[in-house]
Amino acid sequence: MKKIPYGKSDIVQILRENYYYIDKTRFIPLIEQAGDYLFFIRHRRFGKSLWLATLETYYDILNRDKLTTIFKDTWISENLTSEAGKYFILRFNFSMVDPHPDRVEESFNFTCVQSIKKFASRYASYLPEELREEILSQKKSDEALRILTMGDLYECTGHKLYILIDEYDNFTNTILSEYSSRTYHDITHGSGFLRYFFNLLKGATTGPEAPVGRIFITGVSPITMDDVTSGFNISTPITLYPQFNELAGFTIEEVKRIFEYYIEKGWLNQSLESLLEIASTWYNNYKFESHSSVYLYNPDMIFYFVREVGTYKRIPDMLIDDNVKIDYNKLKHLIIIDKKFNGNFSILKKVMDKGNIISPVLTSFPLESLLKKSNFVSHLFYLGILSFQKEDILSVPNQTVWSILFEYLRDIYEDLDIFRIDVFDFQQMLREMAYRGIWEEPLKFLSDEIEKQSSLRDFITGESTIKLLQAAYLNITKYFIVRTETELNKGFADIYLQPFWNRDENIRYGYLIELKYIPRTEKITEKLLQGLRDDAKKQLEHYSKDSRIQQKFSCIPDTKLIKIYQIWHGWEMVEMDSVV
Repeated sequence: MKKIPYGKSDIVQILRENYYYIDKTRFIPLIEQAGDYLFFIRHRRFGKSLWLATLETYYDILNRDKLTTIFKDTWISENLTSEAGKYFILRFNFSMVDPHPDRVEESFNFTCVQSIKKFASRYASYLPEELREEILSQKKSDEALRILTMGDLYECTGHKLYILIDEYDNFTNTILSEYSSRTYHDITHGSGFLRYFFNLLKGATTGPEAPVGRIFITGVSPITMDDVTSGFNISTPITLYPQFNELAGFTIEEVKRIFEYYIEKGWLNQSLESLLEIASTWYNNYKFESHSSVYLYNPDMIFYFVREVGTYKRIPDMLIDDNVKIDYNKLKHLIIIDKKFNGNFSILKKVMDKGNIISPVLTSFPLESLLKKSNFVSHLFYLGILSFQKEDILSVPNQTVWSILFEYLRDIYEDLDIFRIDVFDFQQMLREMAYRGIWEEPLKFLSDEIEKQSSLRDFITGESTIKLLQAAYLNITKYFIVRTETELNKGFADIYLQPFWNRDENIRYGYLIELKYIPRTEKITEKLLQGLRDDAKKQLEHYSKDSRIQQKFSCIPDTKLIKIYQIWHGWEMVEMDSVV
């Protein structure tokens, strides 16, 4: 059986040691055609490092005579381009840089110098002895890079450099989130060392005998690149190019083949239909070009899922790999300043309320303008929180991202000391809700906490605040897939607690919850309440007739969908009941 390449980014190891490999080598000629200096963004754990390793191996002059052997059975082995095995490879990995402000410059120097020294040793037989010794004697990255790129490398050897930079913004993003924007500014502006580094790269591309022939840079955001732009304004951002939508990520056909292979080998004991249903719910719906018809699965999560299901021979309790999560602290600084919300929080709240937002995705924007709506929405897209639905509509792609957003919301409210509950006791209540249909206690518990925690009151601006707060805490267990504003029978239900039957068919109850909201300034009358009751009951009945709900609940015996309406007056729930 082929080994599962979870977390693997070494293309040679994957191909040589019988790991399962999804062949992306057909994109190599397209990369050559796109330009010489390319900039490519994808969010965390989406195959960027593996692609860099593919480029590194394919273009390395040391592999020139063995490429068909290394890439045996891949598309490129039968379609080698004229540039195959033509370059010296200089690869940097900036995730190795220590982001602490007191150590970052020294660590950056050390990381770069080590990469350059490794280069000098690797290509010792090609380099003039004097040049090699001079490179090996350097202790500063700018001097080492200048000697390598400003010397007679091309004239002496006839070969140019292909420079690869992996996770170019890893340490700068950490500086922004955990330290200060001042430190970030000093690094990326003026005479900052990162700005100067990219300025040196730009200089090494100028002229017919320039030593640098190609550059490929990956990261998770265009912010840092924009801030060093005057030092490096020659790159082509190919992130949104239609021909590269599928460069990273798996199509539905590729995921089917993976599941079918491991089912055939006996590693997976679930049906293909069940596996695809879970994978589509949790890992699918990424699209990086607005007009493309092809949606993609997160590759890290697919192989994580295959590993976990095969290991435990059941659907795992943890469907989300911690490695794909964006640390809350790396998002917090974008929405909270001095323990207060900025304008970005209202955008994030709107995204969570509706599940989508209309906005262009910009290819470049500096840190200073991140409070502009379109820039922040674009940043959410690059982080993987949003993805193209169609044209300029961006949506939350899958249940993994929803779960992460609900977790963020809980963290935000607790961090600002706005709202917190005893999660342990509440989890026990949710179990009773799932298996025994006891729903009054947990929902009343939540409403009581919302009413009595007065610090929350200033943040309740309408129904959406109440809805999202409830959904965030109803999502803390594995019993339900929590959906907000989900489309059911051509309408949009406020909250649908879908039993997670793929994980446990013993769950007996699912829930539709419809919220009605009366502003605190408005007087409650019986006529008003009756109108809201009638509307809620009518909507719940309509949603419950959705064909997908009907099919799901009819397939599993002794299960029941409970329909509940709530009427809120500001932060107080004045009525709650079920609908027969």
